[in-house]
Amino acid sequence: MALIRWEPVAELNAIQSEMNRLFNTFFESPGQRPQDFGARRWIPAMDLVETDDHYILLADLPGLTEADVSIQLEDGVLTISGQRRPEHEQEGYHRLERAFGSFARSLTLPDGIDAGDIRAHLERGVLELRIPKPEQRRPRRVAITVGGQAEERGDSQALDAGERPARQPELAEAAAR
Repeated sequence: MALIRWEPVAELNAIQSEMNRLFNTFFESPGQRPQDFGARRWIPAMDLVETDDHYILLADLPGLTEADVSIQLEDGVLTISGQRRPEHEQEGYHRLERAFGSFARSLTLPDGIDAGDIRAHLERGVLELRIPKPEQRRPRRVAITVGGQAEERGDSQALDAGERPARQPELAEAAAR
C-alpha cells in the first residue's frame, strides 16, 4: 500500500476551478461559449466621482469610437450603451481572452439634472462624462397678507421676520361693532 501525501492547497485549487467552470457555464447564453470566438459578455468598468459642482463618470471603452457609443438620459436614468466588434476572423486563433459584443450600463441620477448640460469626451479609450449637479432647491418664504393691504403697510416684512403685525385700526373698529 502506497502512502499519498495530502495537499490541501491543491484540493482548494481543484474546488475553485470547478466552481469557476460551473459559474461560467451558468452565465453563458445558449450557443455562446468562450471557445466560440471569444463571445463572452462584456461589461466595461466605470468610476463615478463627485466634485463640488459635478459628477464625473469615467468608463473604460478600449478600441471604441464615438460612433460605437450611445449616451441617453431618460426619466433620470443615464444609460451608456454600445458595441465592440471582433477585429479578426474566427480562424487561426489559439487563444481568445478579449471579450466583445454589445453592452449597456445604467445608473440613476439625482432629480433636476439637465441632459443639455452633460458633456461627453472620448479619448484614448476612456469616456468621460461631466454631469453638472442640479441647483439646490431652497425653501421659499410666502408672505401672508391681511385684507390685501399688508404690502402697502410693510406688514409683510414683519410676517417674514416671524413677528405678529400690529393690530390694524380697521380690524379694531370691526371687532368693536
